[in-house]
Amino acid sequence: MCSWCWGFAPVVEALARQAGEAGVPLHFAVGGLRQERAALDAAGRVRILAHWQAVNARTGQLFDFAAALPEGLVYNTEPACRALVTARSVDEQSVAPLARLIQQAFYAEGRDVTRAQVLVALAEQAGIPRIEFAELFDSEQMHAATAADFAWVQDLGIAGFPTLLAERDGQLALLTNGYQPLEVLAPLLERWLARGRCG
Repeated sequence: MCSWCWGFAPVVEALARQAGEAGVPLHFAVGGLRQERAALDAAGRVRILAHWQAVNARTGQLFDFAAALPEGLVYNTEPACRALVTARSVDEQSVAPLARLIQQAFYAEGRDVTRAQVLVALAEQAGIPRIEFAELFDSEQMHAATAADFAWVQDLGIAGFPTLLAERDGQLALLTNGYQPLEVLAPLLERWLARGRCG
């Protein structure tokens, strides 16, 4: 749920295919970028839209600047993060499609993905049974699991997003902390995969 993560989405999809061909699955962990309690003010909106314009210019990802960040929005990424954690608990394969749908809804369609009904509809669109998702989404279990992801990310010292890690035998390797284009990251991932094939 960071704008650079939206800009990074096509790169992640390509890297996931590359890793998948080598039998390495993609796993999403959520970091909880923003946990605001008050509505976004006009100055904050201008500041954030400037970031979004930079992401658009660098990556070409589409943004709906006119509908973005409507008045009264409490910019809290916890519900969207919890939706991904909920999807992960139901069906790990649905997480990537749901992440893409949430990002698209927020950045390219101007929808409020802090609202449970929006997230439930997007989860259903991603193929997750609506009632099962809705019941789990608000459960103590999913709140705790989301908080555990936030703590794991914090404990690793990750302060910027997107961050891409590769894991082998419990050892983590940093591929990137921050946006990088595919032509930079694909060779790094290939070298990491090759070391696994040799080792």
